[in-house]
Amino acid sequence: MAIVLAIESSCDETAVAIVNNRQVCSSIIASQISVHQQYGGVVPEVASRQHLETINGAIAKALEQAKLDWGQIEGIAATCAPGLVGALLVGLTAAKTLAIVHKKPFLGVHHLEGHIYATYLSEPSLEPPFLSLLVSGGHTSLIYVKDCGRYETLGETRDDAAGEAFDKVARLLKLGYPGGPVIDKLAQEGNPLAFALPEGKVSLPSGGYHPYDGSFSGLKTAVLRLVQQLEKDGGEVPITDVAASFQETVARSLTKRAIACALDYGLNTIAVGGGVAANSGLRKTLQATAAKHNLRVLFPPMKFCTDNAAMIACAAADHLSRGHTSPITLGVESRLALTQVMKLYQPAG
Repeated sequence: MAIVLAIESSCDETAVAIVNNRQVCSSIIASQISVHQQYGGVVPEVASRQHLETINGAIAKALEQAKLDWGQIEGIAATCAPGLVGALLVGLTAAKTLAIVHKKPFLGVHHLEGHIYATYLSEPSLEPPFLSLLVSGGHTSLIYVKDCGRYETLGETRDDAAGEAFDKVARLLKLGYPGGPVIDKLAQEGNPLAFALPEGKVSLPSGGYHPYDGSFSGLKTAVLRLVQQLEKDGGEVPITDVAASFQETVARSLTKRAIACALDYGLNTIAVGGGVAANSGLRKTLQATAAKHNLRVLFPPMKFCTDNAAMIACAAADHLSRGHTSPITLGVESRLALTQVMKLYQPAG
């Protein structure tokens, strides 16, 4: 492994971190949530400008917090895909510039690979193979982790991602943005069995779909119709019960597919990553069900569930220790399959 400074700027968080051998030396996160709340979601151009304004300060704070200087840094990395193109460019350009100025190896990192590596930060002894459940605002996938850079997608959402569904339901209930934390808080005060909501049925695999695929668009629509009916009946909408029923359905759906996938592939560990990994309903349901099947479930600490640079640095350090580096000409991509991670790197040596 190696000491790596990494930048994460794929969406609405400007993050810089330094990691040494899966140990976090520093982690700085400048959140933009308060900036985007007035718009009800992330505005790409606003996000890019915010990254430009905060990135230099974040880099300086990361070095200061780690008590390291540039001579001790062995590699410099940045998220290069997937994400908002303008936002990605800010972080990638900064990392390339630093790599050139300080004559360090440069690495571009796939954002989802970073979420997989978030678990290593709290479980440094973890080694593949294992199943990764990635659940965030933009992604919901079941990934067979075979080794560093070697991944197979076994299931994914066919429409809305889990985090996206939380945001849309929160907007429907007039709870603001982001939706995940507020729904989670309200759900703990409500009855999860108050309303029967559909998990999102998926037909048999065909046309390139996977047998463990999920769907959240139908669930979101079901909540909409439920609220409309309750309002039509003239009564007050029991928001805590609606939130609890929605969250319980999402947790049940994700758990059912993850457990089935792990058992079918003979994997005894499920590592969860992404913003929805912080959800209390998912943590409780998945851990309880996994225990019945003698499966181990690992969740990153809350601070490493949402976007952060420590997970990017951890992934980069593993790649660098294997001799993987990226060309300085590497660009950004708004979309890139996790299975194409190795195209970001030059052959070792």
